[in-house]
This record gives sequence, structure tokens and C-alpha cells, in this order.
Amino acid sequence: MGLGVRLLWLLIGVLRAVRGQGVYAPPTVHILPSAQGCAVEEERDAERVYTVREGDTLELQCLFTGHPRPQIRWTKAGATDHLNDLYLHNETLRIENISRHQGGRYYCKAENRHGVPAIRSIRVEVYFLDDPVITVHQSVGEAKEQFYFERTVFLRCVANSNPPVHYTWRRGREALTQGSDAGVEIYEPFFTQGETKILKLKNLRPQDYATYTCISSVRSVCGIEDKSTHFSLSNQTAPPSIKLLLEDPLVVNPGETITLVCVASGGDPLPSLKWVRPGEEELPKRSIVKRGTLTLTAVTLDDGGTYTCVASNNVGNPAKRSTSILVRGLRKGRFWITPDPYHNDDNIQIGREVKISCQVEATPPEELQFSWLKNGRPLRSSERMVITHTDTDVSPGTTNLDIIDLKFTDFGTYTCVASLRNGGIPEISIDVNISSTTVPPELTVPRGRSHLVVQEGDTVDLQCLVSGKPKPIILWSRVEEGGAAVAAPALMQDGSDQVESYDGVLRITNVTRDMSGTYRCQTSQYNGFNVKPREALIQLVVQFPPVVEPVNIEIRQALGRAFVLSCHLLRAHPARLLRYEWKLGSRLLTVGQFTDQQGDTEYQVRALNREGYGEYTCDITNEAGAGRCSFLVTGKAYAPEFYYDTYSSLWQNRPTVYSFKLQWTQMEPSAVDRILAYRLSFKQVGQSRWWEQEIPIDGNIGVGELLTYNLTELVKPESYLVRLTPITRFGEGDVTERIITYSRGERKRVLRCHRKPVRKLKTAKVKDEQKDEVRGASLCRQDATPVNPHLREFQCGFEDEALCLFSQDKSDVFDWTRHSATTRDTKYTPNTGPSSDHTGSKQGVMLLELSSDAALTVPGSKEMEH
Repeated sequence: MGLGVRLLWLLIGVLRAVRGQGVYAPPTVHILPSAQGCAVEEERDAERVYTVREGDTLELQCLFTGHPRPQIRWTKAGATDHLNDLYLHNETLRIENISRHQGGRYYCKAENRHGVPAIRSIRVEVYFLDDPVITVHQSVGEAKEQFYFERTVFLRCVANSNPPVHYTWRRGREALTQGSDAGVEIYEPFFTQGETKILKLKNLRPQDYATYTCISSVRSVCGIEDKSTHFSLSNQTAPPSIKLLLEDPLVVNPGETITLVCVASGGDPLPSLKWVRPGEEELPKRSIVKRGTLTLTAVTLDDGGTYTCVASNNVGNPAKRSTSILVRGLRKGRFWITPDPYHNDDNIQIGREVKISCQVEATPPEELQFSWLKNGRPLRSSERMVITHTDTDVSPGTTNLDIIDLKFTDFGTYTCVASLRNGGIPEISIDVNISSTTVPPELTVPRGRSHLVVQEGDTVDLQCLVSGKPKPIILWSRVEEGGAAVAAPALMQDGSDQVESYDGVLRITNVTRDMSGTYRCQTSQYNGFNVKPREALIQLVVQFPPVVEPVNIEIRQALGRAFVLSCHLLRAHPARLLRYEWKLGSRLLTVGQFTDQQGDTEYQVRALNREGYGEYTCDITNEAGAGRCSFLVTGKAYAPEFYYDTYSSLWQNRPTVYSFKLQWTQMEPSAVDRILAYRLSFKQVGQSRWWEQEIPIDGNIGVGELLTYNLTELVKPESYLVRLTPITRFGEGDVTERIITYSRGERKRVLRCHRKPVRKLKTAKVKDEQKDEVRGASLCRQDATPVNPHLREFQCGFEDEALCLFSQDKSDVFDWTRHSATTRDTKYTPNTGPSSDHTGSKQGVMLLELSSDAALTVPGSKEMEH
């Protein structure tokens, strides 16, 4: 007979439902660090601290109890970065190559729908030690070009570390300690809190010119080795000094390549040089740095600004020299017309004054120059045509043309020309027409466009018509309802406060409901009249379909039951003339219309039949569309919940095979029809062949009732994947699965007896004090130490077929028998042994004749003498 067939036959023969009491329990958790860390200690406030070395792997295991099996989630206090999703819901939190910034308090949270969630925390300390750095300083007021005799010098040693670092100083091979040399003082500044150690050399002596070594140590905590650095102090030691071999500022044209040269002019040791750009995180991408030389290729206007060379040799303060790069260019040319300011006119009039202003941004500003043309001919300043310019230090630069006592002959096209004095950059020309048709702007909204109604997701154009000459730039912004400007105005679609438009049109694509509101268009002074802004308002209404809940929900019901489905309206626009429609699949159930005060709609099922299973939908509609509630009504049973706290679930009753006690509860057994059977499927891990067995269930299953099945003939040391599926008259329910693993490390429990009075074992709980003595026989009990560390108490009885997982020890010569004294064979010692156990059962007692020692072995136990 093949192994598979034999195994299946044996399983069919032994599977049997065993009912137990309710085992639902709220979760408990405990955090267990791996053994890879340095130490786990208890601080004074009982806070658990786990230390790990930077670069090592952090591994925290969340041990938990509770049934159903709790869901686990890891979090970190104050974390702005998320933990790796791979470990968020895992029992084990594992962070490889941990960094110092990942230290902190970690929380493990377990919840299983029973009681309150269980939360435990542990603080992770990441230990590290950076290389120390020695910096050298003279006393204040004594800094000179070099360090020389009769000067006080401070050598400061700094190293970042956790835990706090311990410093040791050496001069050559000589160890320096406080008091070992009258010319040397060693101290820690109070404000540094142990982060630095200062070696003070008072009035330098010849022997003080030497090589100094600073050794930093965390006393080998976590195996972190000591680190050291050296500094050679001589009469040539000096802070750095540098100079720049270039003009300042450096004025260049766009597209040119420039080179910035920085050289060290002093300093011992030789300083290191680097270029930085203040206010910027990095240098331009096209830059090339080689020692103290910075090369910028094909410069643009954005490359302009300040560049700083920094020199450092750990003596004194770093030396810095800065230069400015000015990339020549012109941009943002604008103009505006100001009617006679003395008469508060909005229009230009004959005989009155009119001013034309022109503005341009220039780099460098001192090179900016303006010229004026009238009808293409050069125009010079005169008594009636007054040309003025702002100071060259003011940016942007502005030029004004004041026409005094405007005449008909002054009408024409005036051109403002901006250029840079040394050329090489294209000019900017701005034309301004002054004529009888030059009038200030007016804003209007096209008929029918002041109140726009669109649907979410559409594209909409808001338009303001601009009349007048010239036409100015239009500024778009948002105002709060009612037309009053808000202190912090709502933002435009691009996130800005204001949007410019040259044609008066604001286009909003993929409009959303939060874009509803009032929009203002107004004239800008630029490219138009410098008069009071004209403005107009447009109301935008964004319609969107009803928002409802629940969007999608599953409801489990048994046949014949009554229940109500409710679809709740959260919001909609428009919120009037709302209709609802209930369907089961494609079959229409009912329709109706919402009243003004109605917030939800319900559908009642009076008695569920088989045709009533399926997807119920409720569509609530308005002009913009529909919102749908979906209810999947099913008779599927919920998934079984495997019980992981089974006492001694694994036992070894043969050399090549083992048995497993599989236990579970049924989630919400009364939610649907009575469970008729379970389909048990299992296979060896890594294999494709499944064995199946359908196990009938008698009667109703209670909430939290523990069901038990014994699986035998499992091949050592293979692991098995087990699936369990509940079956009702509706059909199969949700599937759950788990892995069964064989462990070679399981120890045996031995129930051993000697010639002593009988001790009666109560079947409910195994406790040392439960003893009843009778004469002539000996009765023994099992070691109560559980294999599963989460188990809190063990319950079994000798009435069980599995005999509390006891088996007869084959090494002795006497056998145990499961009977009472009233039913056993009369050839044994008469009138001995209890007639029943504490419950009154005559089958709950184990007896042994006391003519010799005997042993009874149970898997997972130690031997116990009685």
C-alpha cells in the first residue's frame, strides 16, 4: 500500500470532532530582541532599552497571545519616514544596516477584536563612534600669523558617539593626564556635555612642539574599537589664508565658460579648499571642481550669484573669500501710461500732462541705458518732452517720458529701447501708442458667462473682455463667497495667489469641487494705464455626483432572516431633485425621490431566500451623475480561526511519523446558517498533491467554542500546509490556512510512578496540590510545564481519546490502564484505587499496580518522579 493512500486511510480513521470551552482572549504582547544586539537592560524607570551597533541588523520579535490570532503592527515614535512596509505587519521587525538616525522608541501593537489592543514598546539605542577631529586655537587676543613661544594653545578633540566618548591624549608616546605636566591642562567645557576634550598648552615650551594623538573610546561597547587622530604642532603651525585670482565681480555673457581660481596663501598644515554657493545646496550641474579651481561651462542667467571659497586645516577658523558672478542680460520689459497726476484724470487729454514709464531688469544694473524714439526717430529731452532715469543702483531700472501740455502733434508711437552699455546682449524695445484712441481699459464679462456651472472633471474657460488701448495684463485671483477679499486668499489651481493672462482668459482643466467659488479678474498697471484697477467677478459652480456610504460592504446572512440595507448620502451638488434606485443584480427593486430633509434611503428584506443572495445596489443620482452603495449579501461562513496556543500539539508516537492536534474556533458562527461540515485539506510543503477530508459537525457551534482534530501519520520531519473550509447549505465559506512544522528539539514528558500512596489527578487542571490518597495503587500526573510559551494553563482529561497525549513507556514491564477500581479485572489487587474522578466519571482515572516502578511517556515533557 502506497504511503499516500495509507496516510489518507489512517487520517480518515482518526479524525473526530472534540468540543471545548470558549477560548477567545484579548491580545497580550511582549517584545523580544534578537541575540545579535549588544545588551538589553532595565533603566530606573523600568524602560526596556535594546542596544545595537550602527551598521548591524536590528531584529525585534513581537511575541503575542490571544485568540483569534492578533494582527501585528510596528510603529516608531515621532517617525517622519515610514517603516519598511515589508515589516509593518510582521511579527519580526528587521532593519538591516541600521543607522544612528533610526534609533528611538519602537511600538508593537496587537489587536484581535477582543478587548483593547495590546501595546508594548522598547527603546533602541544605536551605538556608534565617528573618527575624532583635532582643531587648534590660540587664546583670544593672542592670534598671530604663527604659533610661537609664550603663547597659549588649545587642542580640541571632538568625536560624535553614542554612548558618550572617553578621550585620551598622548604627546608622542607619553600619555598626558591632568596634573602629569605643569604646562598642560586637560578639561571638558561645561557646555559641551562630554562631547569634546580640550588640551590646554600654557605658554608654549620647546617640548610642546610635538605630535599629539587623541584617542576616542566608548570602552569597546558593542565591540566598537577605539579610534585616534594625530596633529603635529610646530612653530610653523598657522591658520589658513587664501586669495582669489580673479576679478570681483566677474561680469560674463551667457554661454561663456569661466574659471574661478582660489589658492592657499598660508597655513600649516596645508589647507584643503572647496567652493560653495551660499543659499544653494549644490553647485551648478555643469560645474567642474579641481582642488581650488571651479570651472563653469555655458553659464546662464541662473548661474549668477555669489560663490565662496572655503579653506580649512583645523587650525583657527576656516578662511573664506567670496566673489560675485554677474551674467549680463535684460528681461521683464514693461510699460504703463499715467494721465495727468495733478488733475486725477483717467484719460489723456489735450493740454494736459501724460507720462510714459518703461521698466526693465538688467544685469549688471549699472550698464543699463535707455533711449526713446518717436515714430522711429530719436527723441531727446526738451522742455515739453522731459526724459528721466532712475538711479543705476536701483533695480529694476525705470525711465520716464513726461509730455507737458499734450498737443495733437504729440500723437504717435513712442518706443522705449533698453540696452547694456558694452553691448553683446539683444536690446529690448517697447512700443507705446499715444493717440485719440488711447483710452483706459474697461473690463466686462461676456453675456451668460458670469455664472458658470460645470461638472467635475471638465475643462472651463473663465473670460473677461478687455476694452481700451493699450490692453493691459489681466490678473486673476479668488475671493471668498460674498465678494470680500480674504486675508489668506484661496489659491489658484497652480498653487499661486495670482495668475497673469494676456488675453483675459483663465483656463481650468480637470476642474475639481474645491475650485468652486468666486473669481476676480482685474487690470494690472503694466502694459496699460496706471489708474485705479478695473475688475469683474465670475461665479464658478462645480457640480459633482452624490457622495455616499457605504461604497462597498459585505453582509452575511442566514436564510429566512430579515435585515435592512441603508445607503447614506454624505454630500452632493446640486443637492436637490435627488433620486434613488435599488437593484438586486439587474433586477429593479424600488425607486423614489429624496425629500429636502432626507439623508438616506433604506431597503428591507423581510425573509431572505436563496434568490435573495447577491449584490444589492443603491444609486443616488443628481444632474452630475450617480453615487452608488453596494451590498454583497452572502451566506458564506466566515473563516475558521486557528488556535495557536494548543498545549503539546505535536507528539511523537512513532520513529518516522508524528501527530498534530489541530484546533480552531469559528468566527461568528451564528452570522449565517449552521455549519454542516469542514473540508480539511493538507499537503506537504513544497509538494503539489493534496489530501482532503470532509468532517461533519453535529449541532450548532458556540461562540469561542474550541474544535479539535487529530492529524496522524505525518512524515517526520516534513512541514504541512493545512487549509480549513467551513460548509453550510449555502456552500463553501472563507478558507483559512496555516503551516504545521515538526521540531526535532521537542523533549518528552514522562509520567513516572513509584511505590507510594495513590494520588488522584483531577481532570480540569493539573496542579500539585490536587491529591487524594487511597491505598494499594499509585496514580501519577504529568509535568505541567507547557511547551508553548504563550500558554497560560493546560486543560485535558483522561476521558479524551488522546489520553492527554500520554503514551505507554515501552521500557518498563508494567502497563497503565484507564479504568476505575469498580470495573477492572479482579485478578488485580482488590479494593484499591478510586471508584471515580472528581467529576463522577468512572473513565477519568489512570491506575497502576504498585509491585514495581512504571513509566508513562508523553511528548514534550521532562521526567517526573512520584
